[in-house]
Amino acid sequence: MKLAVVGTGYVGLVTGTCFAETGNTVTCIDIDREKVEKLRAGKITIYEPGLEQLFERNIRQKRLFFTTSLAEGIQGAQVIFLALPTPPGEDGSADLKYILKVADDLGPLLTDYTVIVDKSTVPVGTAEKVRARIAANTKVDFDVVSNPEFLREGVAVDDFMKPDRVVVGTASPRARKIMEVLYGPLVRQGNPIIFMDERSAELTKYAANSFLATKITFMNEIANLCELLGADVDSVRKGVGTDSRIGKRFLFPGIGYGGSCFPKDVQALAKASEEASYDFKILKAVMAVNDGQKTRLIPAMRKHLGGSLKGKVITVWGLAFKPHTDDIREAPSLYNIDVLLKEGAIIRAHDPEAMENVKKVLGDRISYFDDPYEAATGADAILIATEWPEFRTPDFDRLSTLVKNKAIFDGRNLYDLSLMRDLGYTYYSIGREVINA
Repeated sequence: MKLAVVGTGYVGLVTGTCFAETGNTVTCIDIDREKVEKLRAGKITIYEPGLEQLFERNIRQKRLFFTTSLAEGIQGAQVIFLALPTPPGEDGSADLKYILKVADDLGPLLTDYTVIVDKSTVPVGTAEKVRARIAANTKVDFDVVSNPEFLREGVAVDDFMKPDRVVVGTASPRARKIMEVLYGPLVRQGNPIIFMDERSAELTKYAANSFLATKITFMNEIANLCELLGADVDSVRKGVGTDSRIGKRFLFPGIGYGGSCFPKDVQALAKASEEASYDFKILKAVMAVNDGQKTRLIPAMRKHLGGSLKGKVITVWGLAFKPHTDDIREAPSLYNIDVLLKEGAIIRAHDPEAMENVKKVLGDRISYFDDPYEAATGADAILIATEWPEFRTPDFDRLSTLVKNKAIFDGRNLYDLSLMRDLGYTYYSIGREVINA
């Protein structure tokens, strides 16, 4: 099948590459000329494990193409995916200007029946708006389908190629048949394609992400309570997570959630609820708790270092919002760095993938190091903001010779408490006993 994907960001590039891998001919379209030139030259523009190999193979086998021209890119396409950004507006609602602009442009270019697919995370009612904008400029038959993505950064290729489920919102039998054929190779093991109306599909994505954000936030609240009651959140987590009704995933406490999805989607669903005159109290609480959770370790760090962070050297291990990605959108690390800089701290940072992206935001306000031990040299304290595998079992003997103070503030609960006690570290984590050297 011939496909077009409008947008070569995270969702667009994964979608286009993975559909090419199943034998489709895919053209990805983006207005960013520099990005398109890199992609044409075989240079991948995002970090995602496993994607580069598929990307290079499908370019080599002439199934994956890139262009800046919408007219050229959609020529002959039976399905056009819209994988465009929907950033939060000033009021928290999703901004649809990029999607609606492409919808306006598509109308005059359609020459035969086409399925237009909203792949972006969009508010309820967006499919109707896209349909109206296209219809205003064409007399060709087309259908607009909602097909939200459920990709987790760091494992997106597996999520796409082996989905738990595929959600498709359409009332059109013709569009349904095309989507069944397109996704057929990905659901051969029986994982379902769930068909529903467009509005329900749009809400499904917001509901899923908001529920997961709520689950994380609830466990962070439990962790905070554990600190006051003398309980251990790891034990509580295991006791709760083994209940099959609850499950083990998304129960790990820490310094809040970040990324391109959870913060934006929770905010957008809360705004949509407000516009529908519904007071979604739980989501408001989730947002408020998460905002405070991000910098929860700063007061303890300040107190431990004598009441002031001015002039203190703080090493930050981890900048990405989660491991196995270079994405720093809404990363808790940045919120902590902002507070630390305002209080006069000196920041030495290390991340395996995200440092270049942080440099674009913070420039030379902090120092960057390719080696985590070099970053820790002379540190008054280490703050762990991302649970990269390389931080899980560091050489503590070597680390102890480099730092100024053996103090770790662990926002991801990486280390065993008894180990920290035996090594003589002061160790603060989330929802667990404080270990004082």
